[in-house]
Amino acid sequence: NRMHESLHLFNSICNHRYFATTSIVLFLNKKDVFLEKIKKAHLSICFPDYGPNTYEDAGNYIKLQFLELNMRRDVKEIYSHMTCATDTENVKFVFDAVTDIIIK
Repeated sequence: NRMHESLHLFNSICNHRYFATTSIVLFLNKKDVFLEKIKKAHLSICFPDYGPNTYEDAGNYIKLQFLELNMRRDVKEIYSHMTCATDTENVKFVFDAVTDIIIK
């Protein structure tokens, strides 16, 4: 499914030798759509070992699936943000956070 395809693509980019020490900003977009979907379908459809099905727990579980793919945790940071592109306050918050990361 698309979730596994996304994880596979992220893994190939995150662990590519050209990006060995490059920090990555991961946007998990459409959190509003995810909130509605998680009410109707259990995350175990994609991840059979997954347990609780609350929005927060499921979002953190998905985020963790991506973060655990980083094979260079000692030298490479992954900054993740759940976003909603139509929420101007959320976009501003994420933009400010990413700006801070880049300036560091």
